[in-house]
Amino acid sequence: MKSDIIQRLQQNNIDKIKFAVTDIDGVLRGKIININKFVKAIENGVGFCNVVFGWDMNDVCYTNGDVSGWHTGYPDAFATIDLNTYRTIPWQNNTPFFLADFSHAPEVAAACPRTLLKHINGQCEALGFKAFFSKEFEWFNFIETPQTLSDKHYVNPQPLTPGMFGYSLLRTSQHDAFYYDLFNLLNAFDVPLEGLHTETGNGVYEASIDYTDILEAADRAVLFKTAVKEIAYKHGLMATFMAKWNSALPGCSGHIHQHLEDENGNNIFKDEKDANGLSEIMKQYIAGQLYCLPFIMPMYAPTINSYKRYVEGAWAATSVSWGIENRTTALRVINHIPAATRLETRVPGADANPYLSMAASLASGLYGIKHKLSLNLEPVRGSAYDIKSLQRLPATLQEAILIMKNSNIAASLFGEAFTDHFIRTREWECRQFEKQVTDWELKRYFEII
Repeated sequence: MKSDIIQRLQQNNIDKIKFAVTDIDGVLRGKIININKFVKAIENGVGFCNVVFGWDMNDVCYTNGDVSGWHTGYPDAFATIDLNTYRTIPWQNNTPFFLADFSHAPEVAAACPRTLLKHINGQCEALGFKAFFSKEFEWFNFIETPQTLSDKHYVNPQPLTPGMFGYSLLRTSQHDAFYYDLFNLLNAFDVPLEGLHTETGNGVYEASIDYTDILEAADRAVLFKTAVKEIAYKHGLMATFMAKWNSALPGCSGHIHQHLEDENGNNIFKDEKDANGLSEIMKQYIAGQLYCLPFIMPMYAPTINSYKRYVEGAWAATSVSWGIENRTTALRVINHIPAATRLETRVPGADANPYLSMAASLASGLYGIKHKLSLNLEPVRGSAYDIKSLQRLPATLQEAILIMKNSNIAASLFGEAFTDHFIRTREWECRQFEKQVTDWELKRYFEII
């Protein structure tokens, strides 16, 4: 493959390539390098300052880090370019693009989200299973640019379209150049979509990405978010994947669809002899996700804002629950076509790092299989919001971190090194928020208190 790619690039007179790694927040951090450096990088890796795991999404350096920090001197860590991720960027003159990770850099590997997912997937394959996943995203679009929104201090952005109008043909026709560019350019970028439509909310779209093996699914999901933002820029627009940008509107989900197959390509989640068509392995997988869910919530909901989405009656799960074709539960079983029997994990928001949310889904499902957990919780019929006896999900990031920190579940799933690093980064996120004085506080207290 290496010689084929190099030959293809040289034959097309390519003089540069773009590559990127993913930080703990799921943000792509990348470079353009010339073709000669790329050839060397394939052999020796490519240097990347280890600060990519030592700062937050706003480039503020952690003071509580261990993997990276001032105490390390911020040396280069060497990333490995994955040649299997080769694609071209159609809206950037078909510039060649690759993803990289730090799976061969032991000093930072524990902090690398893509490396973690590869490790969890390796465990799955060792059990004789192949994991197939897909991601669907909701996000809001605005008639803004980074400059106009900054000038407005991120207040009152103008939505792409007004009003609630899910599955609307009219609303997409208002900006059809953008709408069709999303579908066509993403497909050309090897991020193929099953579907694209408006959702409930002002200027909100939803897209489902094609099903594939878990690593490729996570790669596509990470690339999808950046690609959507870049395509929006081309149209003078902005896209946000915040979990909840406005308290009066529904939040943005990042649901995960998944099933396991055996070595012969058979879907092992289905069993047509079962009343609900579910195999014993699928029941164990569901039981594992339900059991682990409260202890790994920050993997699905990593920001302060994430928890504003979990509101009853707003299409987001608020409890540890499952059901058959039930969109009010944390886990939704989809079983109307036996061969396509799968699980939808509905807890993650669009703001979650796809590598980490998929790793959490798979690892916790495998936990149930390894421990042969019984699915003792009854499936919810009707609205899960009305069943007050169900265990509630953590209400804040701080609460979720404490639960994660005080349990050994996360370390058993993801390893102590990753878990320690991840918890440190989430504690940092809480501290950054706690220092701020918000508009809500000014409006509530400034005059009256």
